Amino acid sequence: MTPAIRRRPFLPLFVTPAVLVAAAIVAAMVAILRYSLHAYVPGSLDVGGLTLENFTDLGRPIVLRALRDTVLICFETALITLVVGYPVAYALVRTRSVLLKSVILVTAVTPLFLGEVVRTYAWTVVLGNSGFVNATLRQFGLIERPIQLMFTELGVIIALVHVTLPVMVIMLAAALAHIDRDYERAAQSLGAGPVRAFLTVTLPLSMPGVVAGFTTAFAWTFSAFATPQVIGGGKVGVVSTLVYQLGLSSFNFPVAASLSLAGLVLALGTMWLVRRAARPLEALGGH
Repeated sequence: MTPAIRRRPFLPLFVTPAVLVAAAIVAAMVAILRYSLHAYVPGSLDVGGLTLENFTDLGRPIVLRALRDTVLICFETALITLVVGYPVAYALVRTRSVLLKSVILVTAVTPLFLGEVVRTYAWTVVLGNSGFVNATLRQFGLIERPIQLMFTELGVIIALVHVTLPVMVIMLAAALAHIDRDYERAAQSLGAGPVRAFLTVTLPLSMPGVVAGFTTAFAWTFSAFATPQVIGGGKVGVVSTLVYQLGLSSFNFPVAASLSLAGLVLALGTMWLVRRAARPLEALGGH
């Protein structure tokens, strides 16, 4: 028995599940890579010989449009989630009322306990032409005709913001809770008002949480399938829905596998660029 195991006897028990999950993920990635390197045989579930033609098919306009739209939708969703989630996280951390804190926490986290499919179908009721949004706007005389929200990019983003908001609030609340209030008191003692103290002290110190929340929301949205599929209705093409159409509708598993790999590389590359661009912001929070 090694000294590390003698000091922590439960270490193998805790590490084993993580190793098994990692092994399953690696096996799945190897299978996807294998499919991507074999030819598509029309009318058959079997694959042909080795080829790189699947990757050249990724240059088709419909695929490039799906990759572009996926990045844009993920970026817009992460940005809107950050703008909406920051005040909620701030109120959650700074409010002194236990009751209000509990209400904010339950309201913000509850969507996590609902399945993605349940949440998505609930949004079809809200965003439909006769749904809650259009019915309310028409009742107050703000619109004459229903606003088309279903099967649009705007509807997909609204639903995705709802999905990612709990994660964003939790990460921002963790970052805000670790900020020493003495920094703000020191700024205010030197003449800074509440707004200036927030902009010059609290906001910069919370930047690590902002960057972490933004990148997590981006990655979370990139893997979303049910929401773009149901709310988009096939009119909003993203990587996940296109992989589904290629794999389970056309049974073109090789191209679906190559598109999955391209989506993974695109997601990792975009997140790497975001983290590099956000390094100066993260440095502001080095307290």
